[in-house]
Amino acid sequence: MTLEDTIATLAGETRRAARQVANLSTTVKNRVLLAMADELLARKAYIQQENEKDLAAGREKGLSAAMLDRLALSDKVIDAMVTGLKEVAALPDPVGEISDMQRRPSGIMVGRMRIPLGVIGMIYESRPNVTVDAASLCLKAGNGVLLRGGSEALHSNLALARVLQDCLAAEHIDAAAVQVIPVTDREAVTCMLQREEEIDLIIPRGGEGLIRFVAQNSRIPVLKHYKGVCHAFVDAGADQEMAARIVINGKTQRPGVCNALETLLVHQAAAATFLPAVGAQLAAAGVEIRGCPQTQALLPAAKAATADDWGMEFLDLILAVRVVADLDEAMAHIEQYGSQHTETIITDRYDHAQRFLREVDASSVMVNASTRFSDGGQYGLGAEIGISTTKLHAYGPMGLRELTTCKFIVYGDGEIRE
Repeated sequence: MTLEDTIATLAGETRRAARQVANLSTTVKNRVLLAMADELLARKAYIQQENEKDLAAGREKGLSAAMLDRLALSDKVIDAMVTGLKEVAALPDPVGEISDMQRRPSGIMVGRMRIPLGVIGMIYESRPNVTVDAASLCLKAGNGVLLRGGSEALHSNLALARVLQDCLAAEHIDAAAVQVIPVTDREAVTCMLQREEEIDLIIPRGGEGLIRFVAQNSRIPVLKHYKGVCHAFVDAGADQEMAARIVINGKTQRPGVCNALETLLVHQAAAATFLPAVGAQLAAAGVEIRGCPQTQALLPAAKAATADDWGMEFLDLILAVRVVADLDEAMAHIEQYGSQHTETIITDRYDHAQRFLREVDASSVMVNASTRFSDGGQYGLGAEIGISTTKLHAYGPMGLRELTTCKFIVYGDGEIRE
């Protein structure tokens, strides 16, 4: 069987299974999710044994400590997956929800019913916990899911999928509703992206290079999230103590994630007092500052920012800093260099806060809060399947509702169109 045939077979099996999953009751779906949580704990030794094969291969290949950490299915990571499954089971089921019912002049009643998308294709790198997160959300939303993880996590992903599939089979649900492509050949991704008759949506999670490749080669709609270039603007008159807390949290709590702060914009009226104070705290936390000339004058240790720094997702303890004349210049900078991920303003002015919320184009816009809150769990969505920075059909963190769509439903009483 050719690689193309293998992918076609897997996609077809998931398509058939998705039709069954779409009609499962909330009770059955929740029971399966809770059984999956229990089974992950019961078979932890098996999962970690398979994970160790990937870790050993990674060490042999010279993967960095950070990459190995992403790959490891530690007790803590497995516990987090178990918690995530239970949280998704506890969430309201959006499937079948009816809204906007209204009677038309013809006499018919027209409304909308929320339904699954069908089959979700996930393409992701490194973190095998994505296998469980994606499967749980897709199943609760009534979808099948075809997963293509990174080659470095193949044994881990297959082991996790096997556990999940056994739980599906125990409930007499087609186990093909959750499948991991068991092929490391990169051409498998290209083959997957051509299966528009079986797969309804592609969600890539990984580096910008992967996402651009998927977007350029897919026949299937793609939810894109290229990078997170997140800004904080400290307005004149802002509470500078609060602003410092928000900046330090945004930059240092987890610098390697997409909602970490990458650029700090400071109103010129606040810069002389705010930058030396926050600069000392950032330096103490090991943050390298790359600043504009005004920033360098106030922070002599800062390096000169280059043109590339303003649009850079550092994913590291590096922060670009620029002094701006006013709110308009701050918003113009965000318009030019932002990635439509998350932007925040620290201000004491209601009118500035409202303008920022209204005029800044990003999937999350905040007032007096850290960009680190831009997360499905923090927003009450449960585990998220990703963050979309495109506007069709979801924008921002994606949970259960974003894995469904709506169809029109019509009730009549014998009406005909004249």
